[in-house]
Amino acid sequence: MRGVETEAGVSSLRSDGAAGAGDLMRGSDRQHGSDQGRAERWQPGDTRRARTRRWLVPALAGATTALASAALYNRKQTREAEEQYPPIGRFLDVDGVRLHYLERGQGEPLLLIHGNGTMVQDFTVSGLVDRLADRYRVIVIDRPGYGYSSRPRQLWTPRAHARLFRKALAQLGVQQALVYGHSWGTLVAVALALEAPSLVRGLVLGSGYYYPTLRADVFLLSPPAIPVIGDAMRYTISPLLARAILPGMIKRMFQPAAVPERFDRDFPKALMLRPLHLRAAAEDAALMTPSVMELERHYGDLKVPVTIITGADDQIADVGRQSARLHRELPHSEFISVPGLGHMIHHLAPDAVADAIDHAAQRSSRVWAL
Repeated sequence: MRGVETEAGVSSLRSDGAAGAGDLMRGSDRQHGSDQGRAERWQPGDTRRARTRRWLVPALAGATTALASAALYNRKQTREAEEQYPPIGRFLDVDGVRLHYLERGQGEPLLLIHGNGTMVQDFTVSGLVDRLADRYRVIVIDRPGYGYSSRPRQLWTPRAHARLFRKALAQLGVQQALVYGHSWGTLVAVALALEAPSLVRGLVLGSGYYYPTLRADVFLLSPPAIPVIGDAMRYTISPLLARAILPGMIKRMFQPAAVPERFDRDFPKALMLRPLHLRAAAEDAALMTPSVMELERHYGDLKVPVTIITGADDQIADVGRQSARLHRELPHSEFISVPGLGHMIHHLAPDAVADAIDHAAQRSSRVWAL
C-alpha cells in the first residue's frame, strides 16, 4: 500500500511539476510577446518624429512671432512715412479709383507719367514741373498704387492705365494734351495715344522699354505680386528687404552719373516701402514683358509726333535694343541720346527733357494745323 501511495505521490508531483513548468513557459511567452509588441510599436522613425516635433514647434512659434513683429514694425514705418510726406496734390475719383494728382501752371495741357516705383514727386524733385509750369498746364498723376492713389484688384496693364487717365483728363476738362512718359510710364503714354488718338497731341518718351527682353529686375521685384504669398510678404519681410536693397537700386538707376543730392535729400523714399506701393511695383514688373509684347504690334499705328529721349549710358533699358530700335521703326520720330547719362534722364538733364517737350509741342502744332 505504501508503495502504491508512493507511486501515486510521485505521479502527482510529476503532473504538478509539468503543469507548473507549462504555466511558467506560458507566462514567459506572454512576457516575450508583450515586449515584442512594444518593440514593434516603437520604431526608430518614432524617435526622429519626436525629435522633429521638439524643434519644429518652437521654430514655428519663433517664426510666427518674428513675422508678427515685422508686420507691426512695418505698420509703424508706414504711418510715420505718411506723416512725414503727406499728399501734395488733390484727388479725383475715377471708376472706383482714387487718384492723387498735382496740377501746376497754365497753358497747353501737358501730362507727365512716372515710371515703376516712383510717384508725382519724381517730377517735382527733378525740377521738371517748375521748368514747364510757366508755359504749360502741367498735370502729374500718381499711377494706381503709387504715392496716394488707390489700386483696386485688377490687371493694371498700360491700356487699363490709359483708359483710366483718359477719363481723369476728361474730368479735368482736358480735350488734348502733350504727354511725357518715363520708363514704365512710356508704355502708358503709348497706350494712351493708341486708345485716344484725338486726345494725345504728341509723345515724348524718356528712357523707355518697348521690346521684350530678359530683365533681372523683373524676377527681383515680382514676388510680392503673387496672390496670398505676396500679400503676406509685402506686410512682413518685403519692406525690410526693400529697405536693404533700395540704396543700391537707386544708385543703379542713375549710373554712370551720381545720385543727385536733391534727389537723395528730397525724394520721399520712405513712401516707396509701404505695402501697397510694393504690390504696385511688383505687379508692374511682372506685367512689363507681356505688355510690350502686345504693344509692339501697334507702334506703326501711332499717328502723333514722337520724340524719344534717353541717356546714352542707360544701365536699366538697353538703348540699342529699346530707344534706338523704336526710332528706326518709327521713321518720323526724333531721337535724342544724351552722352554720359543713365536712366533717370529728367533728373540728370531736366533742361534737355524740357527742350524736347517744347520741340514736340511745336511739331504737334504744325501737324494738327494740317
